[in-house]
Amino acid sequence: MALTHTDLMEIDLGRLDSAVSGWKKAVDDLNTLAEDARQGMRAKSDAARWAGVNATVTRGFVTKTTKEIADLHTEAGSIHQVLDDAHTELVSLQKQVRTAVQVDAVKLGIRVEDVGGGKVRCYFAHVRGDSDERTQEQLDAREELEGRINQLLAHASEIDASVARALRKSHGDDRHNAGHSSYASLDEAQSERAAELAKLGTELTDRQFMELNSIMRFNARDADFSTAFYKSLGGPMETLEFYGKMSLDGTAGDDKARLALTRQLQQNMGTALASATDPDNKPHLPAGWGDEFRRLGTQHIPVDPTFRSNPYGYQVLGGILRYGDYDARFINPIAGHIVQLHHEDPARFMYAKPATGGADLDWGFNPSGQTGAGYDPLTSVLQGLGHSPDAAKQFFSDETPVVYREDGTVDKTATLGYTYLEELTNADFEWPADSLVHPGSDEADHARDAGPDALGHALEAAVTGSAWDADPPTLHRDEQTHGIMQQVMDQYNVTKADGPPDPLKDSLARMGAAYIDDLNYSIMNYGDSGDQLDRDGLFAHSSDGSPREAFDGFLARNFMMLVAGEEDGYRTLTAAQQLYMASGLAAGETDRENAIPFVENAAKVHGILDESRSQGIREEFKSAEDAANLALSKDGEWRKTLMTVGVTAVATGGAAMVLGPAAGVVTATAVPLVMQSGGSAITTVYGNHTLQYMEDHAYNNDPEALMAVQTLEQAGERATAQPFLRYAQTVGMSLPEQRDIVNEIETNYRNGKAIISDNEKVAQ
Repeated sequence: MALTHTDLMEIDLGRLDSAVSGWKKAVDDLNTLAEDARQGMRAKSDAARWAGVNATVTRGFVTKTTKEIADLHTEAGSIHQVLDDAHTELVSLQKQVRTAVQVDAVKLGIRVEDVGGGKVRCYFAHVRGDSDERTQEQLDAREELEGRINQLLAHASEIDASVARALRKSHGDDRHNAGHSSYASLDEAQSERAAELAKLGTELTDRQFMELNSIMRFNARDADFSTAFYKSLGGPMETLEFYGKMSLDGTAGDDKARLALTRQLQQNMGTALASATDPDNKPHLPAGWGDEFRRLGTQHIPVDPTFRSNPYGYQVLGGILRYGDYDARFINPIAGHIVQLHHEDPARFMYAKPATGGADLDWGFNPSGQTGAGYDPLTSVLQGLGHSPDAAKQFFSDETPVVYREDGTVDKTATLGYTYLEELTNADFEWPADSLVHPGSDEADHARDAGPDALGHALEAAVTGSAWDADPPTLHRDEQTHGIMQQVMDQYNVTKADGPPDPLKDSLARMGAAYIDDLNYSIMNYGDSGDQLDRDGLFAHSSDGSPREAFDGFLARNFMMLVAGEEDGYRTLTAAQQLYMASGLAAGETDRENAIPFVENAAKVHGILDESRSQGIREEFKSAEDAANLALSKDGEWRKTLMTVGVTAVATGGAAMVLGPAAGVVTATAVPLVMQSGGSAITTVYGNHTLQYMEDHAYNNDPEALMAVQTLEQAGERATAQPFLRYAQTVGMSLPEQRDIVNEIETNYRNGKAIISDNEKVAQ
């Protein structure tokens, strides 16, 4: 029977603590007794000069008794360790559930009720006179709270089941025989059970599959568990065989329940492999596992006789690598080897795809269904780097990559001649079609989208220091991440004849948002005046603690022009700019001397972004027959969501910016903020400068309000001016001062637009 949240909140864990103490005393007492038995009666029995039947019987009895006492000591030790670990984990879970129910839920006005099956429902209680209308932020908070509590309950239930199973095995079925299973920790008991289930392979029932996933889900990051689990599979070959068979079995046909279980297994195995292969963890798998995976990468793995040729090791391994935060020492040699193999033969792995005639499109080694079917290991390993920011940073900043032979061994005599960043961002790079779609189908047009999409995710991780889909995302930038961002901007800007692949564009926008402070910093350098005007002081105190690094001013403009030229990119960058400007104004409430030039420069950046989008719209509608369509349909539609931005967190890394459906799979983007002098956190005054003020002053996104804002220019001007006007009210600025500064803001805004207009004229 599953635990309820009431069970977990109210259970007296003090009794379990007493039991742990009691078993600890039993262990100590039995240790003394066992030692006495060995050194006392057993030693005397062995030394006695007995003869005859009685001597034989007596010696046998003494030996058996000594062993039984030792077994009792072992059993007691096992029970103590399991109960001690369980108590520690349950105390933590109980504390978290109590906080969620008694503190967080109360603050939100939410009630929590059990709905059976170890789950709860969170809901807003009706209050008389209340309209019961909730904001999206409130609904999101309710959903997060419900998911968090259910996760904690599931973890507690898994511990409960694991402890019960371990105690049964430690005790055994024979009350007169103490020699049974023993465990040094709860992790050991859980890894043993996971190994037992894994040995069943595709014969696992759905119930057993759920149990395996439950154990792995809550223990995959624990090095003791993950290392023991992978060792129980055998080795790299056995790991590939197990996962390969499980993924093909789970993705075959239309069994949605089995597919869901297999998706969980994929994520759990990836997380566990990352933990088990991290050399800094104790314990961890031998380094030879990485070498063996590289050797097997180009070998066929026997997983399914229906394949015209069995898949390569890298195709199977790729499915696991997609999840988990991997150490660079493990994943980067694999990623480098895969890139080099692709460089030699881009279609190499595609020859090992099954021919399904366009049927059963998710059959393969990527049950998640995201970014490819799983036959292209390059896409898979890039997804892995997208979840491994430190490894991604090292991978893309490596100027002298190691050269690997086909079998994965290192060729110390060779040099590569290209960096991985150069290779993967080359306009002529040939991405494999990681799909089982029929070549002549409509879907075939997008068969090669998975690769550049995964590349974007890997680059996001490399330049932000956070997994591309982290929730919430944070920023961990340094000189190395900035250098990678510089190279990305060199490759992708309006001066390049070939634009970025479409699937990469959303990542470029999020990367630009993550460096919106450096983009502002770079723009404030007219005629190389930045140093003399102390822009370093003006842009100090970033929320992630990183120093400002300048991009070339022209490069910054050209990158923003490229990204903001399209609707989604514009929405991401302009929203980030608004948040960044608002934070700068909030931080400058006691420092007007710096706040004014800060907002004037921000206005210039706004102008750059707005004119970039204006140019993009003109380009999209250059052959439109009716110019009214531009103003009334296209322009109106994208402006409906121009300001739909929510700040979900203000943490050490900045703000999490939510852009909604247009942002794709990822709904949150990390944005750096300006902190108050000395690095202290921005207070609630931050809210005075956000979009709420604009909405309170007639800047609504409903159709009626939009009628008053018919052009992009008007929208941009309001987005630039309104936060400053609120700032002026807050600091008590006089009317003449406001007039002068608004004129300066307008001048800077129009200067930013003029820069892009000039670029457009040159391009024509």
